[in-house]
Amino acid sequence: MSLLPALAVFVLAIFLRRSIEPLVFGSILGLAMLHGPSLLGELTDASLRVMTDADVAWVILVCGLMGSLIALQHRAGAFRAFSDFLRQRIHSGSGALMATWFFGLLLFVDDYMNSLAAGNAMRELSDQGGVSREKLAYVVDSTAAPVSAIVPFSTWSVFFTGLIVTNGMAAEGEGFSLYLAAVPFMLYPWFAVLQVPAVARGWIPDLGPMRSAERRVAITGESVPPGQHLVPSSEAPAEFAGVGKPRLSLFFFPLIVLVFSTFWFDKDFLQGVYVTTALYVFVLLVARIVDFNEAFDTVLDGFSSMLEPLAVVVASFLFKDVNDALGVPEYVVGMIEPLVTASLLPVLIFVTMGFLAFVTGSSWGVFVIAMPIVASLTAEVGADPAIVIGASLSASTFGSHACFYSDATVLTAKATECTPLQHALTQFPYALLAAGLAILGYLILGWL
Repeated sequence: MSLLPALAVFVLAIFLRRSIEPLVFGSILGLAMLHGPSLLGELTDASLRVMTDADVAWVILVCGLMGSLIALQHRAGAFRAFSDFLRQRIHSGSGALMATWFFGLLLFVDDYMNSLAAGNAMRELSDQGGVSREKLAYVVDSTAAPVSAIVPFSTWSVFFTGLIVTNGMAAEGEGFSLYLAAVPFMLYPWFAVLQVPAVARGWIPDLGPMRSAERRVAITGESVPPGQHLVPSSEAPAEFAGVGKPRLSLFFFPLIVLVFSTFWFDKDFLQGVYVTTALYVFVLLVARIVDFNEAFDTVLDGFSSMLEPLAVVVASFLFKDVNDALGVPEYVVGMIEPLVTASLLPVLIFVTMGFLAFVTGSSWGVFVIAMPIVASLTAEVGADPAIVIGASLSASTFGSHACFYSDATVLTAKATECTPLQHALTQFPYALLAAGLAILGYLILGWL
């Protein structure tokens, strides 16, 4: 019964082709199962608990300020400059997808930055190449969380290194070394990232809903899916017309500052976003691209443009809170304990934790609860900690990548101007392909 809300969310999301309503319904259903007549009071308490949670506040500030930064780049003509630069060199849809993939590999510091920057930067080029927004979103999403996981200098490595040490899988000061040792065993992110060039080049054919999306573009020329509209030029973010040709430096400057400042502040991405936004405003003011009022109006407009995806993210945190109260992580992990052996533990971790991350929409939060159990099972059966950590990170990235209402899915859809569910449905066959290869890989590793 504890899985009923998750099942309801999954079915409703497919039926309604929306995200926030199924999440709210699933949360209410779970609270009704837990508290019955006191549902309303518990819903209020849960909502307040989620909205005052430090992790939720972090996501709201990071995503909102990234929206502000992107709006400032639009205002400065930075995305137009980058698009013009690429348009002179890339003349095909396959080339546009490969450029998106390569650009995503460079944005390894954080998956939010990766999705939002790459999606906004590559939309126009992919449209010119006759690529559906669904395929663009797939490529962007495949180089977000997967890249941030396998490059050990990212916000993902900071979070999971802390979990490794906290749960006794490594001694103080040794967590990063274990994370580094686990990178070769993060099979799902490796397969997800390396799969993209094969899809872009046509070596892996368009699968399922992606075939329909690409056929739509070929027949009608419509790159955006039904339910999403191209933003008319009159409604697009204003670009300053009085500064001559847009400068390419205004595109790269904030990205370089964001990477540098994030590392400077011990991989604190929020501080990096604060510093980058402030410096970028200063540069635009000094260059007389905007005046003071225009700059801060743009910052506010950019922040507010993120309200819809943030509403979905907050609803997913509420749903996670309800699932935690229902004991879903403990229930699912408890199901596998009788099956655990040293050889089977990696594949069982990947399958069960990947399932949990997928149904809850929480690629990080579920591991806060489950990692103590994972650490205990690893020690009990004598499994290789590096392979187990690799399987855990694989499960987390699968949840982020494949879930229909995860923050990564919603933000990628926002950045590429695709609908979240259409992005999720078209991406899902490729996520399952990478997951199947990962399962096979963990079975082989377990018996070596």
